[in-house]
Amino acid sequence: MLFNLLLALHVFAAVIFVGNMVTAAFWKVSADRSGNLDHIAATTRALLKADYAFTVPGIAGLLITGIWMVGLTSWRRFEEPWLAISFLLIIVVAILWLAVLLPQQRRMARLSQEGAATGALDPAYAKASRLWAIFGGIATLLPIVILALMVFKPG
Repeated sequence: MLFNLLLALHVFAAVIFVGNMVTAAFWKVSADRSGNLDHIAATTRALLKADYAFTVPGIAGLLITGIWMVGLTSWRRFEEPWLAISFLLIIVVAILWLAVLLPQQRRMARLSQEGAATGALDPAYAKASRLWAIFGGIATLLPIVILALMVFKPG
């Protein structure tokens, strides 16, 4: 019973986590394409809030429920390649988010706010946005790989 509850929470955390990452990219690109500095500033601030509300709890939920489920079944399960690789990849995603994405989002929010106030975006915004897009793409694709590993459990 406990395992099934944890599994349900694990799947819910995955949906929240991946869903937020995919929708963030959509709204950010849409805002940037609009060229409206107020809209860009509001969107980057909202994306930062959404990350705190969904990405952080999503990663935490995945790690907590995943490790708990492994503990309930057998710690030797980490020897299964699909599970070990999935665990390592989610750690990589968490590090990418903390070390690259979050600082770039904060920078974009600050620069876009300044741009909305002055009427022009600093070129540093484009650089931060490019880094966010590159590392965000990686941080979005890795959970999709993890999802495939969790579903198909190869090798």
